[in-house]
Amino acid sequence: MSVSLSLATTNAPEQQESLSIDFIQLKKSSMILRALNHKLRLNIVQLIDHHKKLTVTEIYVKLRMEQSVASQHLAILRRANIVLTEREGKFIYYTLNYGRISEIMHFIKELLAQ
Repeated sequence: MSVSLSLATTNAPEQQESLSIDFIQLKKSSMILRALNHKLRLNIVQLIDHHKKLTVTEIYVKLRMEQSVASQHLAILRRANIVLTEREGKFIYYTLNYGRISEIMHFIKELLAQ
């Protein structure tokens, strides 16, 4: 769903700018930022960064949380493409998607520069 808005940049009606807002993209962007705006998820990201790759068991043991809680938070990070999974035998390891994190950090810096 996309909506076009007219923004008045001056008092003259002929000098209005048109702005198209894609609310689906806006919602997705919000979800990505919310994924990082949580203490436990930030702790998970820092832990994975420190160890480079961990299983869900290693994560919940090191952070002293329930397995279901760790899995729920990892699912949110996966949906935001912040963590990646890779299977090695019967184990699934979580790693950070550094490219994605770099994109998010670049966006945040641009947003804060305004």
